[in-house]
Amino acid sequence: MNRLDGKIAVVTGGNSGIGLASAKRFAAEGAEVVIVGRRPEELDKALDVIGPRAMAVQGDISRLDDLDRIFATVKAAKGRIDVLLANAGLGDTQPIGSITEESFDRIFGVNVKGTLFTVQKALPIMKAGGSIILTGSTTDQMGTPAFSVYSASKAAIRNFARSWALDLVGTGIRVNVLSPGPTSTPGLLNGLARSGQQEAMMAGLIAKTPLGRMGDPDEIAAAALFLASNDSSFMTGSELCVDGGYAQI
Repeated sequence: MNRLDGKIAVVTGGNSGIGLASAKRFAAEGAEVVIVGRRPEELDKALDVIGPRAMAVQGDISRLDDLDRIFATVKAAKGRIDVLLANAGLGDTQPIGSITEESFDRIFGVNVKGTLFTVQKALPIMKAGGSIILTGSTTDQMGTPAFSVYSASKAAIRNFARSWALDLVGTGIRVNVLSPGPTSTPGLLNGLARSGQQEAMMAGLIAKTPLGRMGDPDEIAAAALFLASNDSSFMTGSELCVDGGYAQI
């Protein structure tokens, strides 16, 4: 069954990891997909993976002029948005005492400012019955060593969904948070590699996960599809944790 037949879906950070897996799943379920990312070469590779139902728009969501151009392009090409997966995000591992202003501004600029204005600038071309999905993290509800800035940015995402669900009363547009646990994405794996302790840190994450393994981006994409489709039509303001039990026990 094609659960997104006739839908227009926009996925930020759609060139890799969870964003790419979700864009691929949306297209397989009948949607026309627009992926957004900063690196043109990565976008081209992603289009090859997703197939002919996708197009790409290059841009940085922390820049409002880029967002204006992105959504003007989407409106001209597709006319509307039915599903918005605001997935672009980043993080650094820095313990308190070592956090830099540059790192803080970069993380909050993308994860918080970028997500906020991605949604705000998409709203004028979203239709009643549309679904907004914000990519959060289980770090929004737990302490994580050396990850406080990222965690705080994701806590902001969680509250955005609660508050925007009220702001959007009467529009027919739903907004929910999809919060993955430890997932084998290029972003996480590269970050662990930069720490110089990749194997030890991965072992620690797995040890704390009741299912005993890392998640796969395709598993998170399956949950994104649920939130994008009418299967979740009575959900708004909610958080869906797909984390192998990592933050639940």
